[in-house]
Amino acid sequence: MTTSGIPAGRPATEEQARAVQDALRRRVVLDEPGPLPGTGHVTGVDVAYDDERDVVAAAAVVLDAATLDVVAEATAVGRISFPYVPGLLAFREIPTVLAALEALPCPPGLVVCDGYGLAHPRRFGLASHLGVLTGLPTIGVAKNPFTFTYDDPAAPRGSAAPLLAGTEEVGRALRTRDGVKPVFVSVGHRTSLDNACAHTLALTPAHRLPETTRAADALCRRALREAVQRGV
Repeated sequence: MTTSGIPAGRPATEEQARAVQDALRRRVVLDEPGPLPGTGHVTGVDVAYDDERDVVAAAAVVLDAATLDVVAEATAVGRISFPYVPGLLAFREIPTVLAALEALPCPPGLVVCDGYGLAHPRRFGLASHLGVLTGLPTIGVAKNPFTFTYDDPAAPRGSAAPLLAGTEEVGRALRTRDGVKPVFVSVGHRTSLDNACAHTLALTPAHRLPETTRAADALCRRALREAVQRGV
């Protein structure tokens, strides 16, 4: 387990954080298709918090994209470096997520975030933020549609409907299980929306959420429990 510190030069106010988002958003790459589903590595990242003790734990779990077997994993624990502000959650999560990714012994390939990319009020959610900082292809697969609207996709697995901000498509509501509530897929960086949806379906052979997310969620929760028990 890696320990991450509060980064120097971090935004101290909401206004500063939004200015950072504006500057980094210009670097998002939207004209690359991204890696083919079922090839190379695919990595899930997730975080867990203990706000009372001011502790955050992040996990990165690398899967073989063809078999979905775990190839490598890493965790990082640190102090919460930014208050809870809707739309600015990346600033709470990025330092420990970066530390977990850097601790991996192998290239992560495509990174799947439990959250948003372009499906964000400022079009720069965690997946986009992480992609720009690392240069890695990233996508967001969220459990809820945030503030956006969508028509319910058809019942069969693989059905999709645009996730809309007015008339702008910022992602897709994607059915990963027959008749089960969809997940909400958006591009982060260096990946197309079609490819992001294809990856999401490849990562959900048996459950609503991607295997990457399920593995990273379980690992970060365990890392947080262990850190709290040690008094980190």
